[in-house]
Amino acid sequence: MATTGQWIAGARPRTLPNAVVPVMVGTGVAIGEGGFVWWRAILALLVALSLQIGVNYANDYSDGIRGTDDQRVGPMRLVGSRAATPRQVLTAALGSFAVAAVLGLVLVIVTRAWWILLVGAACIAAGWFYTGGKHPYGYRGLGEVAVFVFFGVVPVVGTAFVQTGSLSWAAFVASIPVGMLSCSMLVVNNLRDVGTDGQAGKRTLAVRLGAERTRSLYVACQVVPFFVALAMVPITPWAALVLLAAPLAVPPIRAVLDRAVGPALIAVLQQTGKLQMAYGLLFAVGLAIIF
Repeated sequence: MATTGQWIAGARPRTLPNAVVPVMVGTGVAIGEGGFVWWRAILALLVALSLQIGVNYANDYSDGIRGTDDQRVGPMRLVGSRAATPRQVLTAALGSFAVAAVLGLVLVIVTRAWWILLVGAACIAAGWFYTGGKHPYGYRGLGEVAVFVFFGVVPVVGTAFVQTGSLSWAAFVASIPVGMLSCSMLVVNNLRDVGTDGQAGKRTLAVRLGAERTRSLYVACQVVPFFVALAMVPITPWAALVLLAAPLAVPPIRAVLDRAVGPALIAVLQQTGKLQMAYGLLFAVGLAIIF
């Protein structure tokens, strides 16, 4: 029987910036456009967190029953470590998705934007089929694409929409760096596991590209967001606030370029999360001030 601490570790707290940052940035857009609704922002955050935790448990379950996690280096794997049964982890994943669905339905009802139901269903399906089903797209090198869409574009634009009631160009542009930073979390995670994933037949993008190209991809995902924010400066000058977060990008980029491997990349994952949070907060503040 897994302990409470093991369940928390299995939820992979270091990945939660993927859920928090898009909602912060989307709310920054909403504030700047004069449409901030605090309780809708909180609901959007709870939806995002529930989805992220659901994805993590679903990934743990699917990889665990396939044996992909048997020799994995990294955060706690509940099924792979035998700390919990596959059924227990599956129940946790489905429960998390259910919470996200219920809270999302509340937002659908209050906004009367019924098309959000389709978006929500797509989010849950993307979370499950990342490593679930007979042909998981995460095993085919498409994980980063899905992360960019569902932990970048969808939550940023969606968070702004449920508060303002409109689709904003600023939200779409702001979702680009957010999506890339979310991708950087997955890229470094897959870089750490590139050897064991390849042996297990999990053809992630890192496996397909090889370690060296994956390192270059990680650097791009860290650096490009700053250029996107600077490109917004002529219209939204306070977007330049993100430069204050730039020093946080140096240690993880240096470690990746110095060819850190295995356990050393766990620290990089943590540093990437810190950068993601700092960038997201500064970007959200800048967007809130501007409009």
